[in-house]
Amino acid sequence: MKLLLDTNIFLEIILDQEHARDARTLLGHSDKHELFISDYSFHSIGLILFRRKQHDVFQQFISDLLSNGVMSMVSLYPEDMDDCIDAAKRFSLDFDDAYQYMVAKKYDFALISFDKDFDATDRGRKSPGDVLG
Repeated sequence: MKLLLDTNIFLEIILDQEHARDARTLLGHSDKHELFISDYSFHSIGLILFRRKQHDVFQQFISDLLSNGVMSMVSLYPEDMDDCIDAAKRFSLDFDDAYQYMVAKKYDFALISFDKDFDATDRGRKSPGDVLG
């Protein structure tokens, strides 16, 4: 299954939050699924870690997940923004959620997130627990 991992999946692990264990388990099963991260999530994680002066954590994140081929990064382009705006209006999504929604739709990925805002969309979302069974 092709999975788009939302920003919060990574932040749960990095910030050692409530659902970190589930998120870690999902990443540990990367051999069973094709994992993807949006460029928006990638840059958001970098922004958060730089603000916290955790440059080394960001470098390790890149090394562990992207450089080692555990996951691939995908993007939207300017020509996709009209659809992104439409999704934001239709489902009452913030920009970041509309962006993730459109990436999942464009590439036909299952969206993996702890964010319940996606539940109101026609594509929905799955939690790591849903994927792991």
